[in-house]
Amino acid sequence: MKMSIKSVLIIVLTTITFVAKAQQKFTKVKPTEEDKQTYAWNYEIECAGVGTDGMYLVKVYTISSKSKLDLEQAKKNAVHGVIFKGFPGKDGCKSQKAIATNPNIEYEKNDFFMNFFQDNGKYMKYVSLSNAGQIDAKDTKKVGKEFKIGVIVTVSKDALRKDLEEAGIIRGLNSGF
Repeated sequence: MKMSIKSVLIIVLTTITFVAKAQQKFTKVKPTEEDKQTYAWNYEIECAGVGTDGMYLVKVYTISSKSKLDLEQAKKNAVHGVIFKGFPGKDGCKSQKAIATNPNIEYEKNDFFMNFFQDNGKYMKYVSLSNAGQIDAKDTKKVGKEFKIGVIVTVSKDALRKDLEEAGIIRGLNSGF
């Protein structure tokens, strides 16, 4: 029994398609609720005091449906805020602009930031909890169906800026216009 080239091609392509779909189904990782919350970036950030040279002391309010704060999420939010949002001045603190000046850089360098902010990612190198992550009672508020929970963190903005520059994510301060 002879098969035509067309029949062989159809069988080969069908097999390849089937294998590819099966592989995609088994390697697809479903994002956790925490992952979804991370990339929603639902938080507020403000100055919490004057940090040491090269550091920001900020209070980050994570907004979540859970009444218990995920401290790792708070750290991610703080680093994200320093890179992309900046924060207003308050009580003797000066306002700070975002490190990234290109408003689209997060989307243009999506692969970099997905890896950067993954659990135990590089973001951890630049942030630490102040007060051992203790949350003041006045920093937990119920807003509608969600909770707004604040924690103070320190972000190493100089090291963060330097590493983002070296990775080609942002331009250096003295790179000109």
